Amino acid sequence: MKHLAAYLLLGLAGNNSPSAADVKNVLESVGIEADEERLNNLISELEGKDINELIAEGNGKLASVPSGGAGGAAAGGAAAGGAAAEEAKEEAKEEEKEESDEDMGFGLFD
Repeated sequence: MKHLAAYLLLGLAGNNSPSAADVKNVLESVGIEADEERLNNLISELEGKDINELIAEGNGKLASVPSGGAGGAAAGGAAAGGAAAEEAKEEAKEEEKEESDEDMGFGLFD
């Protein structure tokens, strides 16, 4: 991921086809050691491709991914959780009343 981030930074700076050495220099400038194998793999995969077109293509693919399918299960869980929350509040009130009776008005440091 760090290699891709450096590649994209170079693209934003105007270098439309960064080399492995360019990416390595960016990473080394911030104290990160580049992994030669991963870097060479990234450069070979992106060679001759326009990064803006790849990003647009990826966005198109993401748009077709469903992202709201779990809403029904969460609503059912929230209804069950609501009843449990009310019971917990009632128990907390009962415990609070019991605790106030036990100290009989005296504090720990009185």
